[in-house]
Amino acid sequence: MIMETTLKHVFVPAGVLEPKQQSLWNRFMSWTKGQEKYRFGWLAAALAGHGCFLTPVTLFAIILSGNIFVLWILALAAMAVCLVTNLAALPTKITIPVFFASLLIDIAIITYCTMIGFNISGTVI
Repeated sequence: MIMETTLKHVFVPAGVLEPKQQSLWNRFMSWTKGQEKYRFGWLAAALAGHGCFLTPVTLFAIILSGNIFVLWILALAAMAVCLVTNLAALPTKITIPVFFASLLIDIAIITYCTMIGFNISGTVI
């Protein structure tokens, strides 16, 4: 009987056995992929909540702050991008970030309009 006395060393690079921390963006994107089963709920939130509530509020804030044309373009483009991605039936890994980005744009516009002030007497419709 032959005896083997060979030692086998296994080299493990540092960090391989440690659990890796995912970045916030990667965790968000994996969460959006998991939301695919709730696609119609996100569609309803985007179209009804954003299109019927937040965009009209944003446009009203723009009107009250002096009808700044660039803000009209930003608000309507944000809503259009959200609408097009949802009507094109793109996966939730695309529609949810677009929806949140358009919400952020609308909130930024409302904040800007609030900072410069509302003046109903200067509004001409």
